[in-house]
Parts: sequence; structure tokens; C-alpha cells
Amino acid sequence: MAIDWQKLSEHYREDYIADLTTLVGIDSSRDDSQATDEYPLGPGPAKALIAFLGLAERDGFKTKNLDNLAGYVEYGEGEDTLAILGHADVMPAGKGWHTDPFTLTEKDGNLYGRGTSDDKGPALAAYYGLKMLKDQGIEPKIKIRFIIGTDEESDWTGMNHYLDLEPAPTLGFSPDAEFPLINGEKGNVTFTTTFAGTNSGALTLVDFESGLRENMVPRDAEATVTGGDNDQLVADFKQFLDQVPVTGETTVDANGIHFEVIGKAAHGMEPKNGINAGTYLASFLNGYHFGGDAADFLSLLANELHDDSRAHKLGIAFTDKVMGDLTMNVGIQTFKADNGALINTNFRYPTGTGAADIQAGLTKATANMAATIKQGREMVPHYVDPSDPIVATLMDVYRQQTGDTTAQPEVVGGGTYGRLMKRGVAFGALFPGTADTMHQADEFQPAADLLKAMAIYGQAIYELTK
Repeated sequence: MAIDWQKLSEHYREDYIADLTTLVGIDSSRDDSQATDEYPLGPGPAKALIAFLGLAERDGFKTKNLDNLAGYVEYGEGEDTLAILGHADVMPAGKGWHTDPFTLTEKDGNLYGRGTSDDKGPALAAYYGLKMLKDQGIEPKIKIRFIIGTDEESDWTGMNHYLDLEPAPTLGFSPDAEFPLINGEKGNVTFTTTFAGTNSGALTLVDFESGLRENMVPRDAEATVTGGDNDQLVADFKQFLDQVPVTGETTVDANGIHFEVIGKAAHGMEPKNGINAGTYLASFLNGYHFGGDAADFLSLLANELHDDSRAHKLGIAFTDKVMGDLTMNVGIQTFKADNGALINTNFRYPTGTGAADIQAGLTKATANMAATIKQGREMVPHYVDPSDPIVATLMDVYRQQTGDTTAQPEVVGGGTYGRLMKRGVAFGALFPGTADTMHQADEFQPAADLLKAMAIYGQAIYELTK
């Protein structure tokens, strides 16, 4: 069947923008403080899921909501199922935006808003790819399920709930990464190092706060210190800022001297794309006389974790010729005097190393500290051979639609729902050469790219199910 997929995608531009406006308008970051029986992850993720399913119901698809944790859109029949896995949740907006993060804003051809790149914009483009088939009267030879999760940015609670209730898909793709295609994803594990929060030095660390999520490079960091020469600390901090790639300021009041640092947020899969405000602030404070857990907390951040995304200082650096480097992101960093402290470290690792090696490095680094290390959720490396038909078909569609005949599948540090399927990959929607603003302030995706992705998804779904 001859279809001009790109021309067809342009026909949907106005409707697509309207629907994306609706989805971006929902702050769907997880908020456990507002969790209820109706909204188990807080109201935002559930409302975004309901809105997504509402679009499909409007368009005449069969849908099912699984307890406001996950849902699916279904089209076609058959014993085999092609799964398309997206997510409706987003990262917290954070600071530093020049537009309202929850108002879709089109400027200079770009669509700004939280979720435009990760993952509402791409997921909606894939949904419209499916809608194209239905509107053209194309009946797939197998069942298609477009599955929507609500907690991809943290614990995958929604998709795990789906797998508890529904058959696990074995074949499909997730529109939650980049083109041309991701056929391999590194392992992913987080460790939390905790302290009691004691102080015993000449200076007291009252509090320290940096980071929103473990898989996000912290843009902001704040700390309060008492017991020092405030004038000297202010002067020293100004000199420090002249030498490093962050900005900041200090204020002094009856509660002590307050430090603020601003770096650059980025996706935790490649920490080198960001500037970690927390570890920079710790590297400054570490030069002063703190004691107890405060000293250990600052020392671990400054001496073992700061500016070392490949974990050389921990002695666990590792590279695989197919999957590349082990990477480390220092995510959430908090200290409350006499009330506890923690440091989240998120690792993306290739085949050949793993959680045991990583924990050994952290244990050695904290051997002389009163610290406790706890391993969190782990996902092992995932790889689909490039010769698999799912890879070959999607790569062929991408090459046809873009003219990039030299494109090859890639391995990345990001973790997508694609790894939930034995023959699952990540497919788009970030094009080569387009800025990656996932998890950052001023997140955007070019409108033209999203429409091109829609065309690619339409043809891809058609080719995989004809």
C-alpha cells in the first residue's frame, strides 16, 4: 500500500499540537505525598494517563485503565502482539525555565514544555502513527497494544502493575530515546549511602540540599553553615565561583550563612552533559573544618564523587567495546543536622561488571566513615542482536524516511521500557543533531521533528503488522 507518510503526518499537525497542549498542561511528576487509593502515585501521573486514554477513546480505540497505574490502547486482533510502550509521567520541572513548563509554547519552530521530549511528545507521535493506520482503514494482521506507564522516571510501578495483570509483550518498541534505534541498554542500579547527620567540628553543617531525582544531574544546591567567619566565607566563595563552571550567591542572617549554587541539569544517563551543583558546593565546603558525619558527607562528595562520571576515583571504571563506559550520576544529596543524610549514586553499567563491583567500590571509599550503603532497584544490561527482524525492519523504515542510509543501531546508558521485552528496542524520537534537553529546564523538541517521527512511527507500525 503506497502511503506518503510524511505528507499524511502534516495533515495531523494541528490536532497533534492541540493534544500535546493538553498532555503538557498536566504536571504528571510522581508525588507520593499526595498518594491516595485513587491516585497511588499522586494525582498527576493518573490524570495524564486518563487524558491519554481519553484521546484514544475519542478516536474510537478500545482502551483499558489498570487502576490509574497503567493503561493501554488496543487495535487489531491475533495471537501475536506488537507492543508500543510510552510513559505519561515526567520529571519534576525544577528551576531555570524561561517559559511555563506546563504550558506548551511554540517558539522558533520548537515546542517547549515538560514532557515535549521525554516522553509525551514522542509517545503522542507514536500514538498518532497508530491513529494513521486506523484512519486509513488499515487492519493489522496482529494485535497492537499501545501501553502507557505512569512511573518510568522512578520505580516503574505502573508498568510492573501492567505485567502483573496482563501478558508480558515479547516484541515491540518504546518511543522514549533517540533515532536511529537503540538495540542495547546498559544495566542500571542505584545505591544510597546514609549518615546519621552528626557535627563535631568548628563549623556546623546545618543543612545541605541538592537534587530532585537519582537519574537527573542536580541543577541547584543550597547549604546553611554556622560557626565560621562569615565575611571570610563570603569572600572565599566568590573567589571559588571565579574558578568553576557554576554560579552562586551567599546570604547571611541570624540562622547562619546560606550558600546557593546553580549548575546545569541533564539526564543522569550521561552526567557529562550536566554540571552537578551539589558536588561543586560540597567541594567548596570540604575545605573547611567540619567534623562527624558532616565531614564525611562532604568528603565523599568532594573527594570520591565530584566531577568523575566514569567512577575512576571509586576504582570501578569499566568499558565494554559494545556497550561503552560505566557512568555514575550523583543525584539526590541531603544533610539535616542530627536528622540524617544521604547520597544517591546512580550507575549505568555495561556487560562485564555489575552491582557487586560497584558496591565494593563504594564500601572501600566509605570504610572509615559511619555510613551505611544500600542497593536499590537494579536492571541488568539488555541487548537485541542487530540481525533481529525488529531491528532490521525499524532501521529500514528510518533510512527510508530520512535518507540516512549509513545509520546504525546504538547502545546507550538510558533505560527505557524497551528492555521489558525480549525483542524490545527504543526507537526515537530525538533525531541526530537535535539538542537533548531531557530532564532539563526549557525542555523542547522541534515541531518538525515530532511530525517526522509521526511519519516514521506510522510506517514502522504498518511494516511490523502487515
